[in-house]
Amino acid sequence: MEIFGYQFMQNAILSAFLGGISCAIIGVFVVLMHMPFIGVAMSHAAFAGALLGIWLGFDPLIGAFVLSLAAAAIIGPLADRGELSPETSLGVIFSLMLGIAFLFMGLMPGTKSGALELLWGSILTSTRGDIILLAVVAVIVVGLIVVFYKEIQATVFNRGIALSVGLPATVVLYGILFLTGATVTASLRSIGGLLIFSLILNPAAAAYQLTYSMKKMFLLAACFGVLSGWVGLLFSYLFNIPSGATIVVTSSLIFMVTAIFSPKRKVKGWRQQQITEE
Repeated sequence: MEIFGYQFMQNAILSAFLGGISCAIIGVFVVLMHMPFIGVAMSHAAFAGALLGIWLGFDPLIGAFVLSLAAAAIIGPLADRGELSPETSLGVIFSLMLGIAFLFMGLMPGTKSGALELLWGSILTSTRGDIILLAVVAVIVVGLIVVFYKEIQATVFNRGIALSVGLPATVVLYGILFLTGATVTASLRSIGGLLIFSLILNPAAAAYQLTYSMKKMFLLAACFGVLSGWVGLLFSYLFNIPSGATIVVTSSLIFMVTAIFSPKRKVKGWRQQQITEE
């Protein structure tokens, strides 16, 4: 229990709780809308913006927030007007942001330690300001989902049908993209630009294995996200290993366990057997 006696561990536990909830909930959209690249594209956009801040001498989180929102603003129109799938648009944005990130890193004078800290993250060095930012983003994400749940559900199910019945499906889609950018930015310093994608995708993918209900998927994903953070922190503390990587590995193991015991897997096997017999 001595783990709770240190201030830096208390901050890390709170960061894991808030970041696990917001990242996992955003991951539900990523899984249901079949846009796995969104976490990668947004994390690299935030990372590139943070590097721009370091290079020009202003707060890296401001740069991360601006560039991730800019990426979100580009993805939607690019998919609509260019008649491209969201996956293709995300791939284009990902390659662009990756190039920009390495360009800014190359232009930075002196040591690259600050850039590497943002790339890998360090949840054990979370400050009170980081926790407040994570809390604000988590409240906004959860609050908007609760208020606009029906519109979100319809858009995720079928965007074309949602538009045909008069729902603002395009606004909802852009809102999801902006929320993803805000979540990635808030988690950048604690989780790291390279690892956020895993924390977004894995808990939601694990929740998807266990339920057909979107509401239950949100709840399960949030629980798995928090569990990944807390268990990863515990093992990081006990064995003196990198916390961010341990959290990601834990989330991957949770997904593997749920995939093995998934009721959907049994239903799929039963259906294949029925088809074979027919």
